[in-house]
Amino acid sequence: MADAPEDIYSQFKHDVNMTASELEKWLKTDESGAVGQDSGDGTSIGHKSGEHIVRILHKKKADLTADDEAHMHKVHSYVSRHLAQGPHHQEEVATSRWRYSLMNWGHDPLKDKK
Repeated sequence: MADAPEDIYSQFKHDVNMTASELEKWLKTDESGAVGQDSGDGTSIGHKSGEHIVRILHKKKADLTADDEAHMHKVHSYVSRHLAQGPHHQEEVATSRWRYSLMNWGHDPLKDKK
């Protein structure tokens, strides 16, 4: 990915506000597995995305592949679109499916509030 645009890497780092260890821990929860569209094998698309994000976060920038770069674009699109939709009830954000879905994609909207 040495010749990949710097902006997608920077945007990915901005969008993914959870650390690799936070995301790994989250992906093991029942809440993580309970949200998202099924990918066809019983695991949600978002959950699989989270696993790929963890792999990306563990890599050095110079070791990122074209597949990683494509996934960073997908993460940016998902997080941007999902954040724009917003939760239905502000008081329910902490335990909302909206937040849980975003967290599967490496973004915890409650971190934005701090």
